[in-house]
Amino acid sequence: MDGTRVCGIAGGSGAGKTTLTRALVETLAQEGRTATVLPFDNYYRDLADRPYPERTQVNFDHPDSLEHELYLEHLAQLLNGQSVEVPIYDFSTHTRSPQVLVVEPHEIIITEGILLFAVAEVRQQLEFKVFVAAPQNLRYQRRLKRDVEERGRTPESIQKQFATTVAPMHDQFVEPFAAQADVVVEGVGAMKKAVDQIVAQLAPKDVTPPI
Repeated sequence: MDGTRVCGIAGGSGAGKTTLTRALVETLAQEGRTATVLPFDNYYRDLADRPYPERTQVNFDHPDSLEHELYLEHLAQLLNGQSVEVPIYDFSTHTRSPQVLVVEPHEIIITEGILLFAVAEVRQQLEFKVFVAAPQNLRYQRRLKRDVEERGRTPESIQKQFATTVAPMHDQFVEPFAAQADVVVEGVGAMKKAVDQIVAQLAPKDVTPPI
Protein backbone atom coordinates (compact mmCIF):
# COMPACT_ATOMS: atom_id res chain seq x y z
CA MET A 1 0.00 0.00 0.00
CA ASP A 2 1.55 3.26 -1.13
CA GLY A 3 1.84 5.82 1.65
CA THR A 4 1.64 3.36 4.54
CA ARG A 5 3.41 4.66 7.65
CA VAL A 6 5.19 2.24 10.00
CA CYS A 7 5.64 3.28 13.63
CA GLY A 8 7.69 1.05 15.93
CA ILE A 9 7.36 1.21 19.71
CA ALA A 10 9.97 -0.44 21.94
CA GLY A 11 10.87 -0.31 25.62
CA GLY A 12 11.34 -2.48 28.65
CA SER A 13 8.81 -4.96 29.97
CA GLY A 14 6.11 -3.01 31.81
CA ALA A 15 7.26 0.36 30.48
CA GLY A 16 3.88 1.29 28.98
CA LYS A 17 4.19 0.30 25.31
CA THR A 18 0.73 -1.24 25.06
CA THR A 19 -0.87 1.73 26.82
CA LEU A 20 0.79 4.11 24.36
CA THR A 21 -0.24 1.95 21.41
CA ARG A 22 -3.89 1.95 22.47
CA ALA A 23 -3.84 5.72 22.95
CA LEU A 24 -2.36 6.22 19.48
CA VAL A 25 -4.97 4.00 17.83
CA GLU A 26 -7.79 5.82 19.64
CA THR A 27 -6.45 9.29 18.82
CA LEU A 28 -5.91 8.40 15.16
CA ALA A 29 -9.46 7.04 14.97
CA GLN A 30 -10.80 10.31 16.36
CA GLU A 31 -9.07 12.02 13.44
CA GLY A 32 -10.67 9.63 10.97
CA ARG A 33 -7.49 7.67 10.32
CA THR A 34 -7.04 3.92 10.49
CA ALA A 35 -4.21 2.06 12.19
CA THR A 36 -3.45 -1.61 12.60
CA VAL A 37 -1.36 -3.11 15.40
CA LEU A 38 1.29 -5.77 14.77
CA PRO A 39 2.57 -7.07 18.14
CA PHE A 40 6.17 -8.30 17.94
CA ASP A 41 5.74 -10.28 21.17
CA ASN A 42 3.26 -12.58 19.40
CA TYR A 43 6.19 -14.02 17.45
CA TYR A 44 7.93 -15.89 20.25
CA ARG A 45 9.04 -19.25 18.89
CA ASP A 46 6.69 -22.19 19.44
CA LEU A 47 8.28 -24.54 21.98
CA ALA A 48 5.64 -27.27 21.74
CA ASP A 49 8.28 -29.80 20.67
CA ARG A 50 10.10 -29.45 24.00
CA PRO A 51 9.09 -30.81 27.42
CA TYR A 52 7.65 -28.11 29.67
CA PRO A 53 10.59 -28.00 32.15
CA GLU A 54 12.93 -27.34 29.20
CA ARG A 55 10.69 -24.55 27.89
CA THR A 56 10.91 -22.68 31.17
CA GLN A 57 14.70 -22.52 30.84
CA VAL A 58 14.60 -20.57 27.57
CA ASN A 59 15.81 -16.97 27.75
CA PHE A 60 12.72 -15.15 26.47
CA ASP A 61 14.47 -11.81 26.88
CA HIS A 62 16.99 -12.54 24.11
CA PRO A 63 16.17 -11.57 20.48
CA ASP A 64 16.75 -15.16 19.33
CA SER A 65 13.61 -16.24 21.22
CA LEU A 66 11.49 -14.47 18.58
CA GLU A 67 10.77 -15.70 15.05
CA HIS A 68 11.59 -12.39 13.41
CA GLU A 69 11.71 -14.01 9.95
CA LEU A 70 7.96 -14.67 10.12
CA TYR A 71 7.35 -11.22 11.56
CA LEU A 72 9.18 -9.57 8.64
CA GLU A 73 7.22 -11.69 6.18
CA HIS A 74 3.94 -10.55 7.74
CA LEU A 75 5.02 -6.91 7.85
CA ALA A 76 5.88 -7.06 4.15
CA GLN A 77 2.47 -8.55 3.38
CA LEU A 78 0.70 -5.79 5.31
CA LEU A 79 2.71 -3.18 3.42
CA ASN A 80 1.60 -4.92 0.23
CA GLY A 81 -2.05 -4.55 1.22
CA GLN A 82 -2.57 -8.15 2.34
CA SER A 83 -4.08 -9.36 5.61
CA VAL A 84 -1.99 -11.69 7.76
CA GLU A 85 -2.63 -14.41 10.34
CA VAL A 86 -0.53 -13.46 13.36
CA PRO A 87 0.25 -16.25 15.83
CA ILE A 88 -1.26 -16.04 19.31
CA TYR A 89 1.29 -16.97 21.95
CA ASP A 90 0.33 -18.72 25.18
CA PHE A 91 2.82 -17.44 27.74
CA SER A 92 1.63 -19.93 30.37
CA THR A 93 2.70 -22.92 28.24
CA HIS A 94 5.27 -21.21 25.94
CA THR A 95 3.46 -22.51 22.87
CA ARG A 96 1.41 -21.04 20.05
CA SER A 97 -2.35 -21.30 20.22
CA PRO A 98 -4.26 -23.09 17.43
CA GLN A 99 -6.10 -19.79 16.95
CA VAL A 100 -4.60 -16.86 15.06
CA LEU A 101 -5.09 -13.10 15.09
CA VAL A 102 -6.16 -11.76 11.71
CA VAL A 103 -4.55 -8.36 11.13
CA GLU A 104 -5.79 -6.21 8.27
CA PRO A 105 -3.70 -3.64 6.39
CA HIS A 106 -4.39 0.03 7.13
CA GLU A 107 -2.77 3.37 6.37
CA ILE A 108 -0.71 3.20 9.57
CA ILE A 109 0.98 0.14 11.04
CA ILE A 110 1.87 0.41 14.72
CA THR A 111 4.15 -2.39 15.82
CA GLU A 112 5.37 -2.78 19.37
CA GLY A 113 7.55 -5.10 21.40
CA ILE A 114 10.27 -5.22 24.02
CA LEU A 115 12.99 -6.30 21.59
CA LEU A 116 11.66 -4.56 18.49
CA PHE A 117 14.75 -2.40 18.00
CA ALA A 118 17.26 -5.16 18.84
CA VAL A 119 17.03 -6.93 15.47
CA ALA A 120 18.67 -4.87 12.72
CA GLU A 121 16.50 -6.27 9.92
CA VAL A 122 13.37 -5.35 11.87
CA ARG A 123 14.64 -1.95 12.95
CA GLN A 124 15.37 -0.99 9.34
CA GLN A 125 11.69 -1.41 8.44
CA LEU A 126 10.53 1.13 11.02
CA GLU A 127 9.95 4.57 9.57
CA PHE A 128 9.33 6.24 12.94
CA LYS A 129 10.70 4.82 16.18
CA VAL A 130 9.39 5.49 19.69
CA PHE A 131 11.07 4.31 22.89
CA VAL A 132 9.03 4.12 26.10
CA ALA A 133 11.14 4.58 29.23
CA ALA A 134 10.20 3.85 32.85
CA PRO A 135 12.13 3.19 36.08
CA GLN A 136 13.09 -0.44 36.65
CA ASN A 137 11.18 -0.74 39.92
CA LEU A 138 7.96 0.45 38.27
CA ARG A 139 8.46 -1.88 35.34
CA TYR A 140 9.00 -4.79 37.73
CA GLN A 141 5.84 -4.02 39.73
CA ARG A 142 3.76 -3.80 36.56
CA ARG A 143 5.18 -7.07 35.24
CA LEU A 144 4.62 -8.80 38.58
CA LYS A 145 0.95 -7.81 38.60
CA ARG A 146 0.40 -8.80 34.96
CA ASP A 147 2.17 -12.16 35.11
CA VAL A 148 0.41 -13.25 38.30
CA GLU A 149 -3.04 -12.21 37.07
CA GLU A 150 -2.78 -13.10 33.37
CA ARG A 151 -0.10 -15.75 32.99
CA GLY A 152 -0.50 -17.90 36.08
CA ARG A 153 3.01 -17.19 37.33
CA THR A 154 4.17 -17.19 40.95
CA PRO A 155 5.80 -14.07 42.44
CA GLU A 156 8.92 -16.12 43.18
CA SER A 157 9.37 -17.25 39.57
CA ILE A 158 8.78 -13.71 38.30
CA GLN A 159 11.35 -12.25 40.68
CA LYS A 160 13.92 -14.88 39.67
CA GLN A 161 13.35 -14.33 35.95
CA PHE A 162 13.52 -10.56 36.31
CA ALA A 163 16.85 -10.76 38.13
CA THR A 164 18.48 -13.42 35.95
CA THR A 165 17.33 -12.52 32.42
CA VAL A 166 14.89 -9.59 32.21
CA ALA A 167 17.11 -6.93 33.80
CA PRO A 168 20.43 -8.07 32.24
CA MET A 169 18.89 -8.45 28.77
CA HIS A 170 17.20 -5.06 29.13
CA ASP A 171 20.62 -3.52 29.71
CA GLN A 172 22.04 -5.34 26.68
CA PHE A 173 19.24 -5.42 24.09
CA VAL A 174 16.66 -2.78 25.04
CA GLU A 175 18.05 0.32 26.75
CA PRO A 176 20.99 0.87 24.33
CA PHE A 177 18.56 1.34 21.43
CA ALA A 178 16.75 4.24 23.09
CA ALA A 179 19.36 6.46 21.43
CA GLN A 180 18.10 5.39 18.00
CA ALA A 181 14.50 6.39 18.69
CA ASP A 182 12.98 9.47 17.08
CA VAL A 183 11.02 10.12 20.27
CA VAL A 184 11.51 8.94 23.86
CA VAL A 185 8.30 8.82 25.89
CA GLU A 186 8.15 8.60 29.68
CA GLY A 187 5.92 5.66 30.58
CA VAL A 188 4.84 7.36 33.80
CA GLY A 189 1.78 9.56 34.08
CA ALA A 190 -0.26 11.07 31.26
CA MET A 191 0.89 10.45 27.70
CA LYS A 192 -1.37 12.88 25.84
CA LYS A 193 1.39 15.30 24.84
CA ALA A 194 3.54 12.46 23.52
CA VAL A 195 0.57 10.92 21.70
CA ASP A 196 -0.22 14.21 19.97
CA GLN A 197 3.43 14.60 18.96
CA ILE A 198 3.60 11.10 17.48
CA VAL A 199 0.27 11.46 15.66
CA ALA A 200 1.56 14.67 14.06
CA GLN A 201 4.63 12.82 12.83
CA LEU A 202 2.42 10.11 11.33
CA ALA A 203 0.59 12.56 9.08
CA PRO A 204 -0.04 11.31 5.53
CA LYS A 205 3.12 11.40 3.45
CA ASP A 206 1.84 14.26 1.32
CA VAL A 207 1.26 16.40 4.43
CA THR A 208 4.18 18.08 6.20
CA PRO A 209 3.83 17.74 10.01
CA PRO A 210 4.15 20.92 12.08
CA ILE A 211 7.58 21.61 13.51
